Amino acid sequence: MSDLIEKNPWADLRRFTSARIALGRAGNSLPTDELLRFGVAHAQARDAVHQPFEAARVAADLLAIGRDSMLVHSAAPDRAHYLRRPDLGRRLDESSRAVLSAVRAEAPQHLAIVIADGLSARAVHDHAVPLLTSLLAALATDNWRVTPIVIAQQSRVALGDEIGERLGAEIVAVLIGERPGLSSPDSLGVYVTYAPQVGRTDAERNCISNVRPQGLSYQQAARRMLFLLNAARRLRLTGVQLKDDSDVPSLTREA
Repeated sequence: MSDLIEKNPWADLRRFTSARIALGRAGNSLPTDELLRFGVAHAQARDAVHQPFEAARVAADLLAIGRDSMLVHSAAPDRAHYLRRPDLGRRLDESSRAVLSAVRAEAPQHLAIVIADGLSARAVHDHAVPLLTSLLAALATDNWRVTPIVIAQQSRVALGDEIGERLGAEIVAVLIGERPGLSSPDSLGVYVTYAPQVGRTDAERNCISNVRPQGLSYQQAARRMLFLLNAARRLRLTGVQLKDDSDVPSLTREA
């Protein structure tokens, strides 16, 4: 029976990636073991979307590294509304607006950091605080004024615009669980927006994607964030006009 399976000559490359490549073939279909692996990967992706967000756990992890946080919620009351109504995940509920307005500092702050569940709470649980641990020390060295970290539930990326605007932040950085893939149910994304305000578009943001040990390491992601943040503060913009040249040594030093 094994003679029916046509081996993919690229199969040896699979040890270098978790992506679904070189799956082989049994007639016009996949081999049984690959079909079963697909079922497991699909189930993991669905679980990542529906896994409850443990905001208290994230707050405790932040406290362990010496950082206070505050909790806010989008206008989506639960996961079902969040998935069916993306617009509700982009705006704060009334109580959260009041909380943020009450803590707004008189002096403008350089940066607001938002940790948001997005479409993968698992990604946030596992990777958000380790990434911030790598980033915050560098921000302190560069004299960045950072607002208390905001933990946002049932949040889309654009919720950071309203959060940053209400906190009076010059820049907002949203750390959020990305849409799960079949080989990456725990991918964390980072979105950086200059002059956050309600109505900003995706073209006005910079994105760092696939932050996790099997993708972009915490140290690499923190270095890219620092480059983008310094460049955004200096040039007063983000998005399509701001290129991520963090891998160019001379530009990294200038930023």
